[in-house]
Amino acid sequence: MKNITRLAIVLATVVSAGAGAQQPISIQHIRPMDQRGLNMFEPSKHDTVTFQGTRVAFGGAFRQDFQGLDHSNTNPAAPLIGIGHGFNNASANANLDVQLVKGIRVAMTSYLSSRHHNETWVKDGYIMMDASPIDNPILNTVMSYTTLKVGHFEVNYGDGHFRRTDNGNAIFNPFIGNYILDAFTTEVGAEAYVHDGWWMAMGGMTNGEVKGATTAPEKRSPAFFSKFAVDGKPLADMKDLRIRLAFSAMSQAKSASQTLYGGDRGGSPYYNVVEPTTATEASNAWSGEVRNPFGSAIQGQTVNQFIKFKGAEFFGQQEFARGMNATGETAKRKVSQQVYEGLYRLGSTEQFYLGGRFINFKGNLTPGSTTIRQEIQRYQLGGGWFVTKNLLAKGEWVNQDYSGFTDIRQGAKFKGFMFSGAVSF
Repeated sequence: MKNITRLAIVLATVVSAGAGAQQPISIQHIRPMDQRGLNMFEPSKHDTVTFQGTRVAFGGAFRQDFQGLDHSNTNPAAPLIGIGHGFNNASANANLDVQLVKGIRVAMTSYLSSRHHNETWVKDGYIMMDASPIDNPILNTVMSYTTLKVGHFEVNYGDGHFRRTDNGNAIFNPFIGNYILDAFTTEVGAEAYVHDGWWMAMGGMTNGEVKGATTAPEKRSPAFFSKFAVDGKPLADMKDLRIRLAFSAMSQAKSASQTLYGGDRGGSPYYNVVEPTTATEASNAWSGEVRNPFGSAIQGQTVNQFIKFKGAEFFGQQEFARGMNATGETAKRKVSQQVYEGLYRLGSTEQFYLGGRFINFKGNLTPGSTTIRQEIQRYQLGGGWFVTKNLLAKGEWVNQDYSGFTDIRQGAKFKGFMFSGAVSF
C-alpha cells in the first residue's frame, strides 16, 4: 500500500507539472525529443527551420519506473533472486546539439545515470551534413538529395530503434520494455543517405563494436549496413493514411566483440527478472532480453511495416540473423524475432493511447549446436497519457514465457505490471 501511495504521488507530480510549452526547434534536420518526434524515423531532408546562424540547443530526458513483477522457473538447481514491488532507480540523458553552419550540425548524447553505469558517460557524438560546406553548384545539387553522418552514432539498422526506450528517453516507446532481441548499438563509422521525397536509401560502414579498437586486427573486419524505405501516402485523396515499408541488411565477417545485439548500455527496465541469487543491478542489467547471441561473424536482415490511419497505428518487425561466436564454432546458428504492435491514439492532439504488443523470439542460443532451439514469447498491454508534449505517464501489463532452455531460464516466466513517468525536452 505504501508503494502504491508513493506511485500516486509521483504521477500527481507529473500531472501538476504539465503546464509548460515545448522547447522551440532551432536546429535544422533534427527529430524533436518530445511528442512532436513520434512516428519520425530518419530526419526529413525537407526542413522548415531556416538557418539563422550558429545555434546551441540543450535538452534532457528522464525516466522513473515502478515495478510490480513476479517471476518463477522450474530448475531446482538454479534458484531465482527474490523480487518484490517497488521503484527502480531513475535514468537520465543529456542532449547537446549545435548548428555549425547551414545544413551541418553536431550532436552528442550523454547518459547521466543508467542501470548499467552509475557514472556519467558519453553515449554518442557525430556530425550530420545536409548541405555542402563549399558553395559549389555541383556539390549543392548533390547535397540537396544527400545526407552524410560520420562519427560514433546509433546505427540505423531496422526501424525498431526509433520506437524504443533509450535509457532516460522513453517518450517514443509506447510501452515500458524494449525488444527481446534488441538491435540497438552505437558504433564508429559513417552512413550516407539519398532521399527523394517518398523514398530513402542508405549505405554505411562501422567497426561493428561499441568501442573503437586497434588491437587483434586478425579478429576484426568492417561491418556493412544498408537500408531502403518508402514512406508516404499511397493515394493523394487519402490524407489520413500513411504507409512506410523498410528493409535493412547488415554483414560482418569477423569481430572480437560484435555488438549489434549488445550495444545497449542503459539496461532493461525489468529489474532482476529471471536472474540468479547473486545478481546485481549493473552486472545483470539486461534482464528479460537475449543479449549478444553472436560475438563474431553475423549476417542479418530486418523488414519493417508502419501503417497509420487517423488514430490507428500498426508497427511490425520481422528480424532474422545468423552468426557465430569467436569460440571455435564452424557452423552458423540462427535467431529470429517477430514483433507486432497495434495502437489507437485518442484526443484532439492524440494525447491518449491504448495498445498491445506481441514479441516472439526463436533461435539457437547454444554455441556449437544448430539443433537445440529456444523460444521466448512476450505479451504487453498498456496505454499512456501525454500530459503535455514533454510529459508522458504510461503503464503496461507484461507476460513473458521461456521454453527450450536448460539453464536458469528452464520453464521460466515473469509477469506483472509496470508504471513509468517520462520527461523529455
